[in-house]
Amino acid sequence: MNLKEQVGKKAVEFIKEGMVVGLGTGSTVYYFIHELAKKIKEGLNVELVSTSVQSINLAKSLGLEVKDIEEVSCIDISVDGVDEIDKNFNAIKGGGAALFREKIVADISNHVVWIYDEKKDVEKIGAFDLPVEILPFAYNHTIKKMEDLHLNPKLRHKEGKILVTDNSNYIVDLALGEGFNIEEVKKKLSTIVGVVEDGLFINMCKHCIKGTEQGAIIIENHNYKRK
Repeated sequence: MNLKEQVGKKAVEFIKEGMVVGLGTGSTVYYFIHELAKKIKEGLNVELVSTSVQSINLAKSLGLEVKDIEEVSCIDISVDGVDEIDKNFNAIKGGGAALFREKIVADISNHVVWIYDEKKDVEKIGAFDLPVEILPFAYNHTIKKMEDLHLNPKLRHKEGKILVTDNSNYIVDLALGEGFNIEEVKKKLSTIVGVVEDGLFINMCKHCIKGTEQGAIIIENHNYKRK
């Protein structure tokens, strides 16, 4: 069993009868959705919402019903992956271009669980470029402002075309380097009209499940405080 599959299966242990569950996005969550589908077919009764069209399609292919997020009054728990995470539970997300919906779902979830393999565990975040979702309107001007603020932006493409998110926006990846000043970058981005959301997820999880060669490790964030 690979490490992603290991933590995906472990995360299902957090899911209880009657919960509203937020499905994250990405290659690690893929295994969580597959394992959750097995439990549902065995009789587990839960409601599902999703952070992306990709995860909706995966869930439906497994015979699961996914509700529109407006149909539920709350989300009991959401399970998602990360691209990088440090010991203070600062994470970069958005490699799968779903960061805006992922952050919304995390923000309204009562319990957030992040699942990842040990390679995503870093001393300081930043080696992985920081994704930022921006509006298509005047996007070159938005990118120019990022350049002027020394954020080293690069517009993301896929298959030779500009990548378009589920929200019909674009993604810009910022090459900031390991150990960048998080507060300074957040402040700079807040001054740029056209920025929709960034991929900085700061202290937003209650638990992490890290996959290691010795087995899955559950880590509780004791500094997490629900808003």
